[in-house]
Amino acid sequence: MNKKIHFLQSIHFKIALVFALLLLITFQIVGAYFLQQLKRDDLKTFKQQIELSSYVDNSLIDNLTKSSIGEADGRIRDLLEDINNANITEVQVVDTKGTIRGDSDVNNQNLVGQKTTDADIKQVLYNAKTYTKLTYDRSDNKRYYISITPLFSAGGNNNTLVGAVYLRASLEPVYASLNRVTAIFVTASLIATGLGLFLAILISSAITKPIDDMKKQTARIARGDYSGQVKVYGRDELGQLAQAVNNLSVRVEEAQEASEAERRRLDSVLSHMSDGVIATDRRGNVIIMNETASEDLDIDANTAEGQSILDILKIRGQYTLRDLLENQDQIIVDLSDEHHDQILNAYFSLIQRESGFISGLVCVLHDVTEQQRIDRERREFVSNVSHELRTPLTSMRSYIEALNDGAWKDEKVAPGFLKVTQDETDRMIRMVNDLLSLSRMDSGTAKLDLELVNLNELYNYILDRFDMMLKNEPDNGKKNKRYSIKRDFTRRELWVEIDTDKFIQVIDNIMNNAIKYSPDGGIITCRLLETHSHVILSISDQGLGIPKKDIAHIFDRFFRVDKARSRAQGGTGLGLAISKEVIEMHGGRIWVDSIENKGSTFYISLPYQEYEEDLWDEA
Repeated sequence: MNKKIHFLQSIHFKIALVFALLLLITFQIVGAYFLQQLKRDDLKTFKQQIELSSYVDNSLIDNLTKSSIGEADGRIRDLLEDINNANITEVQVVDTKGTIRGDSDVNNQNLVGQKTTDADIKQVLYNAKTYTKLTYDRSDNKRYYISITPLFSAGGNNNTLVGAVYLRASLEPVYASLNRVTAIFVTASLIATGLGLFLAILISSAITKPIDDMKKQTARIARGDYSGQVKVYGRDELGQLAQAVNNLSVRVEEAQEASEAERRRLDSVLSHMSDGVIATDRRGNVIIMNETASEDLDIDANTAEGQSILDILKIRGQYTLRDLLENQDQIIVDLSDEHHDQILNAYFSLIQRESGFISGLVCVLHDVTEQQRIDRERREFVSNVSHELRTPLTSMRSYIEALNDGAWKDEKVAPGFLKVTQDETDRMIRMVNDLLSLSRMDSGTAKLDLELVNLNELYNYILDRFDMMLKNEPDNGKKNKRYSIKRDFTRRELWVEIDTDKFIQVIDNIMNNAIKYSPDGGIITCRLLETHSHVILSISDQGLGIPKKDIAHIFDRFFRVDKARSRAQGGTGLGLAISKEVIEMHGGRIWVDSIENKGSTFYISLPYQEYEEDLWDEA
């Protein structure tokens, strides 16, 4: 915001003031010279006016040479009394011996006949040269002109000094005249200066008005307002400057609009890019960061601005800014920590002018976390499938080779070999079926056949099957594991929309695991309760439990806590992974709590909405 300029600080006033000062200085110089010349001329005229006539001088010389002093002094007194000049205040005649012979001042007649005490008179009598001076008398505060002139008598070829005339005249009339002239000149100078100042203000106003208009227009341009135009007052330099400002306003507006359009386009591109973008200056400090980059790096764009890109990407120590400038290859930036994975591909390119000067660096960040995870899981999946299939295939091949070598003829051995081959075949079929189920879920082709069921009855039905399996186990001479199922259900009927077959598959998977890992005679506790908007199922065993480090991976595909034991019991390592996918397809959640060597509890949470009784009436 522009501050208003005080008039005394404006160029308008300064131009007028400079003009007035120049005029005043000119008058001062001219006046000083004029008054000095006038003073010199007035003094010259004054001196001429107060000079004694040659008659008086000759008469004084004659009387000073007479031997009769008394008669001569009388004549000298008469001559001095006859001098009629108002400017002359005193005339004194002194002979060569320094004796005062006459004085025009009636009050000083007692000095006649006495020796003079005036040193200037004595000096004139000694040097025989005229002496003049201007003096100021403090007794009456007046200025005087003093002239001491030697008197010579003509005698032959030599002039003889006979005395001197002391003359004192008042200069007040001269200075009074000079003061009057000075007053007139000063008054005229002030009037002329005032008129000049007024005219200078008018003239400077005509000069500064276009400048002020241009200043206001440039201020509007600085604020982003390009609508105004400077008035062109003429075709002089100021007029040309005003026209140039108008042209500049138009050009700046066009450039600003183009720049703003480019900026909006760039902002739009950056904000809608799926990749993160970071731009730096030539020192590697961040100047631009889009929202994607801010989210990827978990840093606010305003906070990142001004920081080094090496610190933002956390690659200081591995790379230098020169490395990034000279080798614009992609680098992998791993920002993963114990809470989440974050892997970025960083591509670098130079911001370079036509002259070759490098003014900055652009970094494009591509999030490859999911890609890296998929690649890792694919490698693990291939490895796991290969391993899981190789074991039964190797076993089958061994038994088939033995049968082919003649073991089929042995009635005691052959049935056992065929039984192992059949079990391994069933195991591979189950694994393939599980893999197909997961594949359909991953591709989104698996569909749910939802129906409204009483979850209390369905849960009881599934558990009853496991009770029946325990009661109806054949007596084959083997010691079978014994267990009991404890139910803890809410009495309220809970109606939930689920895919019955898939839900039974999930409960079967969890119950089979609970039975496998529970000790002989263990209790499996099954619970069912409701919350405000969910139903919660849980299955707890008293088995080996899951180590804390393995809990986060228990639902991963092919993951086994005890691989050897699980494989021996016929597990595929896919049951819990399928259960997790099924529950999530229902909009629910599955998780586990476990304490090693004390048991595990699997929880299933499904969304629940209470149905009113009117619904059944309408049906």
